[in-house]
Amino acid sequence: MRYLPYYAFLAAIPAGVVLGMAAPFWGGALLGLGIVGGLIGSFDIWQRKRAVLRNYPVLARARFLLEGIRPEIRQYFLESDHDEVPYSREQRALVYRRSKDIEGLRPFGTLRNQSEVGHEWINHSVQPRHNDNPDFRVSFGEGTCAQPYSASVLNISAMSFGALSPNAIEALNIGAKRGGFAHTTGEGSISRFHRMHGGDLIWQVGSGYFGCRDVEGRFDPGAFAEKAAADQVRMIEIKLSQGAKPGHGGILPGAKVSETIAEARGILRGVDCISPAAHNAFSTPVEMLDFIARLRELSGGKPVGIKLCVGHPWEVFAMAKAMVETGTQPDFITVDGSEGGTGAAPAEFADHIGAPLREGLMLVHNVLVGLGLRDKTRIVVAGKLISAFDMSRVFALGADTCNMARGFMFSLGCIQAQTCHTGNCPTGVTSQDPGRYRALDVADKATRVANFHANTLRALGETIGAAGLAHPSHLRPDHLMIRINSREVRSARSQYDWVAPGELLDHNVAHPAFAKFWDMARTDSFAPV
Repeated sequence: MRYLPYYAFLAAIPAGVVLGMAAPFWGGALLGLGIVGGLIGSFDIWQRKRAVLRNYPVLARARFLLEGIRPEIRQYFLESDHDEVPYSREQRALVYRRSKDIEGLRPFGTLRNQSEVGHEWINHSVQPRHNDNPDFRVSFGEGTCAQPYSASVLNISAMSFGALSPNAIEALNIGAKRGGFAHTTGEGSISRFHRMHGGDLIWQVGSGYFGCRDVEGRFDPGAFAEKAAADQVRMIEIKLSQGAKPGHGGILPGAKVSETIAEARGILRGVDCISPAAHNAFSTPVEMLDFIARLRELSGGKPVGIKLCVGHPWEVFAMAKAMVETGTQPDFITVDGSEGGTGAAPAEFADHIGAPLREGLMLVHNVLVGLGLRDKTRIVVAGKLISAFDMSRVFALGADTCNMARGFMFSLGCIQAQTCHTGNCPTGVTSQDPGRYRALDVADKATRVANFHANTLRALGETIGAAGLAHPSHLRPDHLMIRINSREVRSARSQYDWVAPGELLDHNVAHPAFAKFWDMARTDSFAPV
């Protein structure tokens, strides 16, 4: 039985010859089918790399075919509307509707089990308010920078040119300009496609210092100052780590370093592009803050912050101790959760390295509050945020603004094919193949990007308005309710430990973990005492 399909193909060869005498067309077709199948089966039997093919010649190839299209079968026919792999059909449909400016109303009530442990909601008020202008803004660098920036509460998270196609970068930047929000460049620096349309940019500087590096890969202050002086660059973000692969560098093979990528990154075309795991411009908390102050000066007084996925808690405390010691603070800290996305990451890093967004946010927020530094340093969060409720939840826990990456990718037409790392993106969002990304119409997708932002902020305005609030910054932990079992609910205020303002400075910390990590932290090294 194992060899039956192979024998059938072999039998089709003489049968085709005989049939061809009476019916040349059908006989020829059968003969051709028999020859092709017989050759494939013979190859399967003699090859030595796949045992299943040797035992089931021809037939086993059907298994490989079905295995190859399994993700599509699951996504389109088997998964429920709420299976998050990594985003559910319901989440993707929400983005698609808002991007196309289609009514997003739902009939017949919720589809969620509100008695499920972990279910969350925002408490509403008997005196709701109507927020006429949902263009909520937050000021960065006010009082410390010569060029502060008033940012939207929702901006595009870091995605480099190279990870995204030229057309995708253009569409995102046009959408950002129309909607009055910011577009983070990713560590691949500022490309010509970022500059073409004039949308606000947050320039991300990673450990490779792309766009501001010398021939040895070290930070070049002159190159940085030249690019940072552009009016389009509104803030600088120093990337320490990212959620999907914290502590992991990267190598872009020379074969993939095209002329435009080389131009943007300041590297040689066709030469391997190495992104180290750690920065070489600083190695201690104090040196990091000195670097922040230096970039602020070189940029002409623009807000400068850091991005990290929280790892060792004592490292966050070390940074905070250095802020107190030096009197220098970053203008913002972007907290990226381990649920964040990337073009490619090792499975172990994506699944098991780094703190999830909520835990990272709680630590950073409490440390800054405990040192009396929270008012001067904004907290930006990123990591699997899609809806206005996702944003409201993190605002209630202490965030100031949100960044989204995959949400804006969906607005460009991404279908979650999860082929970003192959170069074979079916929609051209993450491909560098001109034959693929030319299908992405820049003008149309830019409109969708702007629509998604505007409609999400409109939904956010309605959400906080229902709670009787005028701005997302007014959300508090008391507004966020969490079901802890089938009969009890608690507010986030009662479910988490909250450090009192200045508590860390008083050296009388009630929380045992905070007391331990505060004592472990040092300003002359990221290593613990």
